[in-house]
Amino acid sequence: MTAVVRAEGLTKYYRGRRGLEDLTLEIQAGEIFGYLGPNGAGKTTTLRLLVDVIRPTRGAVRVLGGEPRDPAVRARIGYLPGELALEGRERAREHLRFLGRMRGGVPDSRIEELAERLDADLSVPMRKLSKGNKQKVGLIQAFMHEPEFVILDEPTGGLDPLVQHEFLAMVREVRASGRTVLMSSHVLAEVESVSDRVGIVRAGRLVAVENVAALREKAVRHIELHFDAPVPVEAFQGLPGVRELRVEGASVRCTIDGRPDALVKAAAGFTVVHLVSAEPDLEEIFLTYYSDEERQHDRQESA
Repeated sequence: MTAVVRAEGLTKYYRGRRGLEDLTLEIQAGEIFGYLGPNGAGKTTTLRLLVDVIRPTRGAVRVLGGEPRDPAVRARIGYLPGELALEGRERAREHLRFLGRMRGGVPDSRIEELAERLDADLSVPMRKLSKGNKQKVGLIQAFMHEPEFVILDEPTGGLDPLVQHEFLAMVREVRASGRTVLMSSHVLAEVESVSDRVGIVRAGRLVAVENVAALREKAVRHIELHFDAPVPVEAFQGLPGVRELRVEGASVRCTIDGRPDALVKAAAGFTVVHLVSAEPDLEEIFLTYYSDEERQHDRQESA
């Protein structure tokens, strides 16, 4: 099966400044691929290269088996840019209808269906759209022609939680139909809830590609345990994966790297009355990978 994206050594410099370097990546048909990284990491540069908004300094990329600059390839892609410029006096509905005609004909009913799902007001002139409504219009134009490949750059910015939930349902529907989504984000929760695999990018370089389950196992969790009576510190010292341990009377606080199995078994020896497990923070996952990468880089330099 031909990969939807096949990048080899893809590199982009801006006037000597690195935007992306030596990206080698494959994205397969029918998967949702989450692309994670802080602002300035190279996510947007990657997406712009895939839709031929910019051209690479070196390296090669194939999208849907063809060149990104090929209009026939572009017609099979839905793209939401990170910075959506919607200006002008025409109403959002007319703008979307125009785009639909440019893409070979999108029924008005399809536009109205998506507008209803996203609670978008299409009667407003584009220059007067709120940030949230601009984002909704951007999502509609990316999804409305049912493209084979949907590329989304920070898609939920400005959306309220109910609309975010509906958007994620739309993403799952794309996968269910055998089509492909690449979603760039710095919000772990939304990526985790829908993605099959994730790539983590740092300072223009791809740090790792993981399936979501593996990513969660590598995450750091903050745990609080409260018991019905004081517990001995010795019962929790030296447990695999447990660090930053604090035992104060009937409470235990710690962080867990990976699976919490050892901690759970130790706690089972006492009566637990309350447990709090803070979801892993994306920044902590980044720092875990970035620290690993830096250590690897130092070893390579030493060698």
